[in-house]
Amino acid sequence: MSHPPHKAPRTHADWQALAAALTFESRALIGDAFVEAASGETFTTINPASGETLAEVASCDAADAELAVGHARAAFEAGEWSRLAPGKRKRVLLLLADLLEANKHELALLDTLDMGKPVSSSLGDMAGAIACFRYQAECIDKLYGEVAPTGEEALALVLREPLGVVASIVPWNFPLMMTAWKIAPALAAGNSVILKPSEKSPLSALRLAQLAREAGIPRGVFQVLPGFGHTVGRALALSMGVDCLAFTGSTATGKQLMQYAGQSNLKRVYLECGGKSPNIVFADCKDLGRVAKHAAAAIFHNQGEVCIAGSRLLVENSVREAFLDRLLEAAKGMQPGDPLDPASFMGAIVDESQYRRVLGYIEKGREEGARLRVGGEPLEGPGLFIPPTVFDGVTPEMAIGREEIFGPVLAVFGFDSEEEAVALANDSVYGLAAGLWSQDIDRIMRVTRRLQSGQVFVNNWAGGDQTMPFGGVKQSGNGRDKSHHSLEEYSELKSVWMALAR
Repeated sequence: MSHPPHKAPRTHADWQALAAALTFESRALIGDAFVEAASGETFTTINPASGETLAEVASCDAADAELAVGHARAAFEAGEWSRLAPGKRKRVLLLLADLLEANKHELALLDTLDMGKPVSSSLGDMAGAIACFRYQAECIDKLYGEVAPTGEEALALVLREPLGVVASIVPWNFPLMMTAWKIAPALAAGNSVILKPSEKSPLSALRLAQLAREAGIPRGVFQVLPGFGHTVGRALALSMGVDCLAFTGSTATGKQLMQYAGQSNLKRVYLECGGKSPNIVFADCKDLGRVAKHAAAAIFHNQGEVCIAGSRLLVENSVREAFLDRLLEAAKGMQPGDPLDPASFMGAIVDESQYRRVLGYIEKGREEGARLRVGGEPLEGPGLFIPPTVFDGVTPEMAIGREEIFGPVLAVFGFDSEEEAVALANDSVYGLAAGLWSQDIDRIMRVTRRLQSGQVFVNNWAGGDQTMPFGGVKQSGNGRDKSHHSLEEYSELKSVWMALAR
């Protein structure tokens, strides 16, 4: 693959020129070699902003999974990585982070071309991915085991050891950043990792595989199998040689993966699944205009293709119309445009099926009687573009008010009391994220504790850094990405009781 020019691209023309010069790695990394799928099958990855074919990518299936699991297990047992001193693993992962930094423009461009997100957003994702590798690398030689309190007759140790073979199945909406969240702690803990990127956005994962080899990650310790969930993903989930499955994606798929784990070897399954996150605006907010801009960005960022998108906006009725006026004004500046233009706030919807899904929900909203305030019609011309769409007068029984759309569609509810707001917020099978805006610290503490959510954002949306765990409750899953807590998911506790002579 070609590499970016020394001068960082800044303008629309710069990014177009870089895109024109790119070539793509399209083969799987199995063992220590880039190879075609055993079947010879491929799938097409398409730029959703233009409809152009980017590459024909190896479509792995069960045969490839079996081969990769064998390599991963052999590498783990050999111990070149799994028994390497944590400080030495740290150095390799820090080098990989440096390589990601050096190639961040190319990697950002791959995600932009593959799934349609604006390149400015992709660059932000790269910063998150790099920070994740650095954080997890630095953590690993600072986590101590334990000495349990005993009498003089024994010495009791609690050791933390790598699990073995980890299969990571990642989504298409934040391709490389979500990959980093999964594989950085798993590798740091000493595991062998098999990555299954989404068939909708595999290109940055395959470039990452090249950089991982360059950084010195040993043969078989990190492999990449592009392909579909019902083929290679299913095979990994059912494999008796996989010890842990880490997944981000839909709740329906997460449930299926848990069944596969039960049907095979009771492998650990860590899930980060869907969301329908409430964003609560109380009338005592200090600056409704500023809050409206944040509320709009909470749903329209990344075309609404965000698991924690603030897709349910709950506004106190006494300020609802005034607030909506400001929100609709903010939405005017968040229109979709060419993803290669750094000025574009939104890009294209990832593919035709997701595009049709979003438009189907917009039609449902009309049919169910919600009031369409803005948007609702796709943009004409090439590419899969849907503008910011806002429905008011939404009620909990409406599909647009309870089901995850994964697109730029906002459902607005009104409420009259704190109790009503909390009840509306918690009236969901999901519990990934929630937000609230208020100047009343007592209310903030009451509501924060009552919200059924893995994370709560107070007077912001999506705040946090690598020190904060990311994950949900209820049908939003059970895993945690980021922070040192994610390392706990990829390691095993071993109790050692040593009897001492007296």
